[in-house]
Amino acid sequence: MMRSNWISFTSIARKEMIRIFRIWLQTLVPPVITISLYFIIFGSFIGSQLGDIDGYDYMAFIAPGLIMMSIITNSYANTVSSFFSTKFQRNIEELLVSPTPNWVMVLGYISGGMTRGLCVGMLVSLVSLLFIRLPLFNVPFTILFALLTSFVFSLAGLINGIFAKKFDDISVIPTFVITPLTYLGGVFYSISLLPDFWRTLSKANPVVYMIGGFRYGFLGITDINVWAGLGMLLLFSVVLFLITLYLLKKGTGVRC
Repeated sequence: MMRSNWISFTSIARKEMIRIFRIWLQTLVPPVITISLYFIIFGSFIGSQLGDIDGYDYMAFIAPGLIMMSIITNSYANTVSSFFSTKFQRNIEELLVSPTPNWVMVLGYISGGMTRGLCVGMLVSLVSLLFIRLPLFNVPFTILFALLTSFVFSLAGLINGIFAKKFDDISVIPTFVITPLTYLGGVFYSISLLPDFWRTLSKANPVVYMIGGFRYGFLGITDINVWAGLGMLLLFSVVLFLITLYLLKKGTGVRC
């Protein structure tokens, strides 16, 4: 049983990896170019007019946020597009009639999302070195927040893919939910600079904790409690994983 599950997992994961790297000009290059423009516009042009934030140059301050933003968007985008394409082409039926457990199917798909998200994140990190020398204050925290955030948004993308009925449905959540939460998550500013009301409101945004914890891993500064952020990510990971398993078991969006 374990051997068959491993074969199923590696087959799904291999398919996802091949898809990502076969069309790397679409999956890896565009987000790196986009983030590079953020570095140039916000870091070089605007950042040069601003002072330091918490003792760091503005470009160094926004770099972890931009890296995390690329991880979030690409982890989500890969799983939602891949799973919906499988549904649209009716390939999902082959998986449903196979003895592959739902948890293996879930892990296989999110492995692709995590691979793309983390690969883009590493590429953006390398690009950031062209603009700024980025320190690493706490490596374990940096890696842990990157992995868990990628895991959470890969699961969220899979849930979106399960519910999506047409191609337009896979762009609604990224456009109206993820993008606003990310831009308001402290990528370009410290929430400590906000008025009390907006600072309190920002703490209800889960992305603030992801970016704050990731920035702590690089710079050693944060606006939030990193342990609270870590606990929140672990909770989201478990809850979203269980929700995904429930939806697949119920047949939501995958069975007529």
